[in-house]
Amino acid sequence: MVKRIDSMKKRIEKLRKFLAKENLDAAVVAILDVGNTADMPGVRWLTGFSGSTALVFVTRKTATFISDFRYTDQARKEVRGAKVLISTKQAIKTLQDIKEAQRKNLRVAVEANRLKIAEKEMLAEAMPQALLINVKNMIENIWVVKDGSEIRALRKAASISDLAFERILGYLRPGISEKDVAAELEYQMKVLGADKEAFATIVASGYRSAMPHGTASAKKLRKGEFITFDFGAMYEGYVADITRTVVLGKATARQKKVYNIVLKAQEAAIKKIRPGIGGKEVDEAARNIITKAGYGKEFGHGTGHGIGLEVHSGPRLSKISEDILRTNMVVTVEPGIYISGWGGVRIEDDVVVRPGGCLVLNKAPKNLLEI
Repeated sequence: MVKRIDSMKKRIEKLRKFLAKENLDAAVVAILDVGNTADMPGVRWLTGFSGSTALVFVTRKTATFISDFRYTDQARKEVRGAKVLISTKQAIKTLQDIKEAQRKNLRVAVEANRLKIAEKEMLAEAMPQALLINVKNMIENIWVVKDGSEIRALRKAASISDLAFERILGYLRPGISEKDVAAELEYQMKVLGADKEAFATIVASGYRSAMPHGTASAKKLRKGEFITFDFGAMYEGYVADITRTVVLGKATARQKKVYNIVLKAQEAAIKKIRPGIGGKEVDEAARNIITKAGYGKEFGHGTGHGIGLEVHSGPRLSKISEDILRTNMVVTVEPGIYISGWGGVRIEDDVVVRPGGCLVLNKAPKNLLEI
């Protein structure tokens, strides 16, 4: 418990350092009333609260967590590093009762990329003497470097995902639908300790494996086809994102060729990862191999992205990325080749940037499996 309290205090201090650097007096994080915790990762990251309605008001010296009666016990149990205020009003309107929020000419940072127009208007009414400053990716730019507790949760999420993949292999057979396979995979992740699946599970077989985001359909598995799995477990709010491609039955020479090109590209990108290198350079390591093999046009997305409390965040590994990798950033590495009407291959691991190199969290086999 002490470690958890310290983690939350350190995160709030990181936000305060940001405020000081940007000459800001306070920040309002994750205004919501949407019933969806996916929309409020900033609140969870700052305080540990996993509910679906809350607001955190942070100044240079104070931190106040605001929610309502529904979350009284949960907030008192989970919230660390901030004063808990359970209000009978909407969270935004409760700012009217907080002395620090009513200071004249208060410069308040708000999450520009998450704040709704109606919420901003309510904020202006609740803090009439404040100046609201839109800051894009405010929390995301702070949490991009993970602390020890975050990496432990990400490692556990990856481990659960690996074990679930191992279990699903014995379930595969011709005639069952992609949706059936996805449901079993999600069930196995939960049995193994996941909070839930991290995102809509992708199971794409045959020609559908050429669809990078081909979520599971009613299509039946057929012998001789590729099956691409893109999935992940969520553990304590943190997500894994893993992709594996297998063949149901015996692989053809063409399937082996395409698979091995993608595997070579993925391994080259992972080998490139270290502190100080650009996301663009990591992308180039994978893309150059695929392009030289004649499949450059069939690799149309970036090589990877950051993960944490969200599935897609910074840093980005892509042709246009300007991000520089730092120690304890966590990224996916997921090159692919997608041939329309035939099929596709993607291989993805979750990778922690370490001094002098990196650590691959996933242990699931990457050699071409013929099931």
